[in-house]
Amino acid sequence: MADIPASPGSVAVAVQEDGLRLRTVLNLRWLAIAGQAAAVLVGWLALGMDLPVIACFALILLSVSLNGLAAIVLPETLRLSSRYTTGVMLFDLVQLALLLLLTGGLTNPFSILIVGPVMIAATALPFRITAMLGLVAVFLSSILLVWYIPLRMADGTVLSLPDVYLFGMWLSLTIAVGFFGIYAARVSSDTAAMSDALIATQSALAREQQLAALGGVVAAAAHELGTPLATIKLAASELVDELDRDTFDPALADDARLIRDQADRCRTILAEMGKAGREDLHLRHVPIYTLIDEAAAPHRDRGPRVWLRLEGDADGSDNPNQPVMRRSPEIIHGLRNLIQNGVDFAQGHVWVDVTWDTDIVRIVVGDDGPGYAPDLLRRIGEPFVGRRRRQIRRGEYEGMGLGLFIAKALLERSGARLTFANGSEQGRARRDLGTPDFARPPGATVEVVWPRARVAPLDDPSRHGLARNPLNPTS
Repeated sequence: MADIPASPGSVAVAVQEDGLRLRTVLNLRWLAIAGQAAAVLVGWLALGMDLPVIACFALILLSVSLNGLAAIVLPETLRLSSRYTTGVMLFDLVQLALLLLLTGGLTNPFSILIVGPVMIAATALPFRITAMLGLVAVFLSSILLVWYIPLRMADGTVLSLPDVYLFGMWLSLTIAVGFFGIYAARVSSDTAAMSDALIATQSALAREQQLAALGGVVAAAAHELGTPLATIKLAASELVDELDRDTFDPALADDARLIRDQADRCRTILAEMGKAGREDLHLRHVPIYTLIDEAAAPHRDRGPRVWLRLEGDADGSDNPNQPVMRRSPEIIHGLRNLIQNGVDFAQGHVWVDVTWDTDIVRIVVGDDGPGYAPDLLRRIGEPFVGRRRRQIRRGEYEGMGLGLFIAKALLERSGARLTFANGSEQGRARRDLGTPDFARPPGATVEVVWPRARVAPLDDPSRHGLARNPLNPTS
């Protein structure tokens, strides 16, 4: 292991937040050391091969000494930086190549193990470093194709293979290094991207839940403090009356009035702060118009107009048949992200269309923007975080897709099914003419469908006698 710090106190430069743990690297290398020693002993003792045993065990002991020194000097919980991990992998490649040089080169069946350090690097190191290690592995295998000590049996028989077979071994090693290295790097990158996106989703949901809980605490505080504040106000009012009638210092009457007024002000402030909390405590289920209006509220003043339509009616807030939805942080935050995405790309309008029947509740969020790129439609909802080069592009805007991923994850958690699509050709043509089709959003659309019983458990749709087609808001 290259450049091992002299003391535990000097290892700060070797630490990074998401690097390989030292304990993991050491355990893998102990396993490799044991395998190398066993292979040499079996070839020498059991198969009777004439091997340079002293030179082989000198290389193995070098690896043992470096591994043991690292285990003694460094804490097991240490995470290695890219530089240190690269040094370890380079050492392992060179040490393995020297062992193979002493034991037959590419005629040694264990030459396939030269792929191992590259695959490990692909799961933990940047792609450029993995590519460099892959080139080193190919270079070393090329040397082993030409220069090596042939394997000999005890009677002097040389174990040789045809040149065409050796070239095939070299070619297969080269392909294996490239293919498995890239494969491991992509799988590791996707796993890390999904992990980061799920953490972001959990953080967003936790924030929404904390805000809801905070509202409840404020409401409880307003309720508990209401009585003492009312008492203070009453006592202050009585003091004002007494001081006004008597011949006391007028300043005392002013102080009493100030106490009364400030008590009133405290009650007003607590009432306003507790408004959201009271809604959260007592309105666990709200009309769907109220739910979506709350989700859209932060984006109403950002430029594009947000239209909320119930069964095609833009003034449907008092619709008596609308479902009574479960007011959950997942639904509110998920819909808010979809509306925000529409506002980000819209030219002037965003539509939130709500339809329902006795079995489902359907919400479609659409805009009059450029729509999704056709090659990205199948991947919408995947987290395109910083490790990946693909980005969502609409117009001049670039995004990493994390907002849509969070929305999709939260809404699916609430039981929804999401479908991403682009608007109709007719709608786009009318948009280009400057007359957007209000019935059919011409840009990107997101359809969210829930089983009605899942999101409106307290609502009995049968009492409304609904017989509408949820796919056609005008029917």
